[in-house]
Amino acid sequence: MLEPHEGIPPVIADEAALAEVIAAFAAGTGPVAVDAERASGYRYGQRAYLVQLRRQGAGTALIDPVACPDLSALGEALSGVEWVLHAATQDLPCLREIGMLPTRLFDTELAGRLAGFPRVGLGAMVENVLGYVLEKGHSAVDWSTRPLPEPWLRYAALDVELLVDLRNALEKELDRQGKLEWARQEFDAIASAPPPEPRKDPWRRTSGMHKVRRRRQMAVVRELWQTRDRIARRRDLSPGKVLSDAAIVEAALALPADAQALAALNGFGQRAGRRQLEQWQAAVDRAKALSESQLPQPGQPVTGPPPPRAWADKDPVAAARLSAARAGVAALAERLNMPPENLIAPDTVRRVCWEPPQPADARSVAATLTGYGARAWQVEQVTPVLVTALASGADQGAQAAP
Repeated sequence: MLEPHEGIPPVIADEAALAEVIAAFAAGTGPVAVDAERASGYRYGQRAYLVQLRRQGAGTALIDPVACPDLSALGEALSGVEWVLHAATQDLPCLREIGMLPTRLFDTELAGRLAGFPRVGLGAMVENVLGYVLEKGHSAVDWSTRPLPEPWLRYAALDVELLVDLRNALEKELDRQGKLEWARQEFDAIASAPPPEPRKDPWRRTSGMHKVRRRRQMAVVRELWQTRDRIARRRDLSPGKVLSDAAIVEAALALPADAQALAALNGFGQRAGRRQLEQWQAAVDRAKALSESQLPQPGQPVTGPPPPRAWADKDPVAAARLSAARAGVAALAERLNMPPENLIAPDTVRRVCWEPPQPADARSVAATLTGYGARAWQVEQVTPVLVTALASGADQGAQAAP
């Protein structure tokens, strides 16, 4: 499919045109296909730079959320309507920022996972399920570009062209497999989930951080990361365009004495002017001046179980429980033809195996799974597997213990 059926619609970039779109979509029928394009890798944050919608009776709309930053009236007009998204959790945060949040949704990517499709990207799903090939050449472009080139707009319109058709076909397939109610519970959980909490110490996720072992070096990573973040936010640039993670780690390991030494490191000397080098060196110097008590601790506080690789030493019985549980979940997932992580979250399995309820019977295990956020269908399917695994794992662990 190379062209939307009704051609490429004009981009909505003023309040009068937006009001017409809101009226048209409110009067439409059936589910509404929704997609959003971000400028990841180019701009700071994850804001939407184009919103695409399609609904029977309304056609396709392409909305510029830079020119029309408040789409809450559109969101309200579509309240109660089922929204069809592909990989909904990727787009919902940026849609929430502009006032759009579904009360009901159908996630075609998640539906594909539950139905057992091996490839669940939008292009692969449309091709496998509907027999159309979508042109996917513009997924990683800079969507903050204005005006948006016509080929990009064509690609964006095609992304919602067949989404409702895909949804309808997947609903039939899930129903055939007896999984439609499971999918509905998953979709409801996504739609009702609160916004995620801000990540604690996001600088710890710097790529290459595993090379940084000393606390003083960790402080350099923190100072450089925070300085880069302030600059990136101010200049509305992706942080990686301001300074690479590799350069941050390199500076942390080298602990340069001055800007000249910093300039000799990879990632600093090529294009950086003297003023830039001095601000990066100032961050390094701040970290070097910290007292021991001000330095970051090597690891983040652990709120859950330890890493599974440490279980055999810390608690061999728990390690045996986890091994049995993983094997049981994997076997059940294979029978149900879905990825194990969609059957039950791996973290939930670890938590149950590390501190199982007492007694570990069906009722207590089901209650524990529910407490960790498992949906009713997951509890029903997984509880018998975990009850068996907890019992056999305890037996194996007891036999292996000295």
